[in-house]
Amino acid sequence: MATMDGLISLVTTLQRACTKLGDFGGGGGDADLPTLWDSLPSVVVVGGQSSGKSSVLESIVGRDFLPRGSGIVTRRPLVLQLHKIEQREQEYAEFLHLPNRKFTEFSLIRREIQNETDRLTGKSKQISTVPIQLSIYSPNVVNLTMIDLPGLTKVAVEGQPESIVEDIENMVRSYIEKPNCIILAITPGNQDVATSDAIKIAREVDPTGERTFGVLTKLDLMDKGTNALDVLEGRAYRLQHPWVGIVNRSQADINKDIDMIVARRREHEFFATSPDYAHLAGKMGSEYLARLLSNHLEKLIKARLPSIAASIGKSINELESEMDYLGRPVAVDAGAQLYTILEFCRAFDKTFKDHLDGGRPGGGRIFTVFDYQLPAALKKLPLDRHLSIQNVKKVVSEADGYQPHLIAPEQAYRRLIDGALSFFKTPAEATVDTVHMILKELVRKSVAETQELKRFPALQNEIAAAAYAALERFREESKKTTLRLVDMESSYLTVDFFRKLPQEIEKGVNPTAPAEDRYSEGHFRRISTNVSSYVGMVSEMLRTTIPKAVVHCQVKEAKHSLLNTFYAQLGKKEGRELAYLLGEDPTLTERRLRCARRLELYKAARDEIDSVIWVR
Repeated sequence: MATMDGLISLVTTLQRACTKLGDFGGGGGDADLPTLWDSLPSVVVVGGQSSGKSSVLESIVGRDFLPRGSGIVTRRPLVLQLHKIEQREQEYAEFLHLPNRKFTEFSLIRREIQNETDRLTGKSKQISTVPIQLSIYSPNVVNLTMIDLPGLTKVAVEGQPESIVEDIENMVRSYIEKPNCIILAITPGNQDVATSDAIKIAREVDPTGERTFGVLTKLDLMDKGTNALDVLEGRAYRLQHPWVGIVNRSQADINKDIDMIVARRREHEFFATSPDYAHLAGKMGSEYLARLLSNHLEKLIKARLPSIAASIGKSINELESEMDYLGRPVAVDAGAQLYTILEFCRAFDKTFKDHLDGGRPGGGRIFTVFDYQLPAALKKLPLDRHLSIQNVKKVVSEADGYQPHLIAPEQAYRRLIDGALSFFKTPAEATVDTVHMILKELVRKSVAETQELKRFPALQNEIAAAAYAALERFREESKKTTLRLVDMESSYLTVDFFRKLPQEIEKGVNPTAPAEDRYSEGHFRRISTNVSSYVGMVSEMLRTTIPKAVVHCQVKEAKHSLLNTFYAQLGKKEGRELAYLLGEDPTLTERRLRCARRLELYKAARDEIDSVIWVR
């Protein structure tokens, strides 16, 4: 197993990578992506305003480097990473946002924290969830990472939104509610612990006190004759871990610029010589607190690394799946772009054919048109009115003119048949149009369902427009063909059918009978019946041939040559036009970039853990 220092350095390295790649966990960043930050054990410092948070941190570091003032001074999370170096080495600090600059003057660190805070929040009293990451390398520290958060407050001051109290609480809660978080709850010793803001919010997320370390500050400022033993010895409020008392520099010491090393010595003397706290002196003070936190953090990291590694592996799989879903970045070479577009077109074409062939829903609607809608429309044709006795008399009379027909009114038959067959053009055209609309809908569905096209709205529109234009051409050809079928039936009547008519007449009527008998209602009814029978025979044929024409001219052409014209045009396009077609939806481009960065983070984390945890 790796050394303890190696474990803390591992987490420190991963936290730096998280911040650099925008993973702030509960504190902000890409909340819709898997977060590594929340899995990493860390110490979060929580306290009310003026509770002594800044002084505790400076005592642990042994340097005066944090901004001071009234109101909310800490307005962004400060991730403070401490690295112990050899005594002979010079101490220095680095900010993650200024990677090439080393700070040896700690007063400049304070100024940079203030400037970097103002960069995001302005000069106002606003807060931000984006952390500042500061690493301090010193022989006077232990290896430890702490996160300082804005101090809890009761009321908003001038320049702050009314929601500031709730905003700070939500930020603090988002950090400390994570199970791998160690809560360092800062409470002034001269305040009733029952009213402590830090203890109150820590109790909400850690009711058993398993993750909470209590710190009492300002013990030297308590009223004479009083002490904090009830708290420090766990009688007033018990935690799973011991309370630690701290004596910070006074404001007068700060004004006099008393050295932090001197302040540490004075703190040690205070506990060692105090009648109240002398028996606890070995477990009090900022140096002891730093060691206590460092040891506990090391143990926590060691215990949680297997689950962290498992979580990283799971997140890598999720991110790689999403990267596959989002697709690879678009090539810049024109030849590669053309190849990519053709690949996407083939994917669309396959989806469209799947709809037609039954692999996906939709194609069966075409059969419904042929099997139900067309026959129903043919049955509804107004043939009864056209072949009524009254209309037959009218047509026969008009066809005979001044010379009545001798045996059979052939011209009247032709006019009646032509008139009846003209009705068939409407359902023939309707069949063509209905299939056309179904094919258009299948194109729309196929474009939407083709995963490769979802990234490229311009290409989607071009393919859809080209497909619609092709379907329009197929419709026109289909309409011409189906109407031609109807016209063909009118152009040449089936002779064998009509050769039977004289025999039927001979059976029913004597040709030598007087004219008034032959022009009786029965005569006209027989004409109507004969025409109706012939038209019925033609109707059955058209019921079969119209679907064949539609399939041949529309469905088959759509399956085999839907994008042929588009392919021909595509080969003539220049690089700029191809690039336009592959212009992605900006939200998808941004999503892929964020996923790629997060995947990079997780893979780096996996490699770091592999190199540190188990050395075989």
